[in-house]
Amino acid sequence: MDKHNPEPNEHKSLSLEEDFPEGMPPARARLFIISTPIGNLKDITLRALETLKTVDFIICEDTRVTSILLHHYEIKKELISFNAQSESNKISFVLNRIKNGESCGLVSDAGTPTISDPGVRLVSTAIKEGIKIEPVPGASAVITALSIAGLPTDSFVFEGFIPQKKGRQTKLKQLADEERTIVLYESTYRIEKLLIELNQYLPDRFVVVTRELTKKFEETWRGKPSELLTNFSSKITKGEFVVVISPKNWNE
Repeated sequence: MDKHNPEPNEHKSLSLEEDFPEGMPPARARLFIISTPIGNLKDITLRALETLKTVDFIICEDTRVTSILLHHYEIKKELISFNAQSESNKISFVLNRIKNGESCGLVSDAGTPTISDPGVRLVSTAIKEGIKIEPVPGASAVITALSIAGLPTDSFVFEGFIPQKKGRQTKLKQLADEERTIVLYESTYRIEKLLIELNQYLPDRFVVVTRELTKKFEETWRGKPSELLTNFSSKITKGEFVVVISPKNWNE
């Protein structure tokens, strides 16, 4: 490609015509993985809005949460609850509709679907059955937290929610030897417990704790686990947390 006269990227749309092998679904029949805002409703792409308006139906974790987003952008669509409890029972139902020519959008309550959220089994099964999967990228709490942490990002490991009980200490001991930046999710109910454990197993690490990213009451704390515990002991913390931990032997 001539760098002085680059070819424009092809515009993808639901009307895009493609050739499918015999027996494969038509071009319109596909599963869209649509990223939604992690907090601020303005943090959604134009392509995501276009796709939400055009698909035949949307599967989501909580219809009440997704309804807020759709109502904000004046989008009316059929919503189907698709969470960890119902996923296995609804996969065939969803994929059969796609095979019959419908387009489906998968969204999570916030951010990029399937990242510590339901949908992985749906995607893997769709792939096995020859259904077209199309990502519509956007907000991600993992990447957003990393971007403001000030820690190495050339190599990192995302552990999601570490085990609540069985295996939790083993995982923390493993993380103590991790030489990459670590990203964790944690809930309101266990964030203080996690900091106590980090102070026990990773006391010398630099930790960045973010709360309610992109929302009105977004907050970020930075410091050693012991320093963070001082701040948290006098606070009532609500919301979802992303915790970023410096690599082993890292120096500012």
